[in-house]
Amino acid sequence: MRALIERIKREGKCFEGGILKVDKFINHQMDPNLMKQISVELIRRYASTEINKIITVEASGIAPAIMMGFLLDLPVVFAKKKKPSTMENMLSTTVFSFTKQREYHVVISKEYLTKDDKVLFVDDFLAYGNAAKGIIDLCRQAGCELVGMGFIIEKAFQHGREAIEKEGVRCESLAIIESLDNCEIKIRE
Repeated sequence: MRALIERIKREGKCFEGGILKVDKFINHQMDPNLMKQISVELIRRYASTEINKIITVEASGIAPAIMMGFLLDLPVVFAKKKKPSTMENMLSTTVFSFTKQREYHVVISKEYLTKDDKVLFVDDFLAYGNAAKGIIDLCRQAGCELVGMGFIIEKAFQHGREAIEKEGVRCESLAIIESLDNCEIKIRE
């Protein structure tokens, strides 16, 4: 996706340890126009797929998920990183966050993820695939159909796609980072 790639080149920042900072336009301060373009492109890529729900993990995946839900007129469910005191009947799994370097127990109410659902998972980054593997686990627990996963940015050198595809899940990414070696952002064109 050309607009996204150009924005990463212009405003993305690289840090040691394979970190790409895009908080100026994706996950801290957001550009709603770019987010709409991102959502439209993910919708285009999954246009022939039956979907009745968008799913994500809090927090950075919420913006693209909400935009897609709005455009498709579908509900959006996000896995919470803390169990609310009001949630009783839930699905739960553990996810390791590469960015935060810690584990989270993510939960979704069984009321909002059921065997009748055909869900599309959307998130800002695909790195090692930890959040994606957690969602795969939650979907299996619910017995729903995970029709695919869509990511704004994929860090190909961290091999998350392989883990997703090994599970038989379709994966789409809008910008693929080949390398962040020497803090130089190399994007697949």
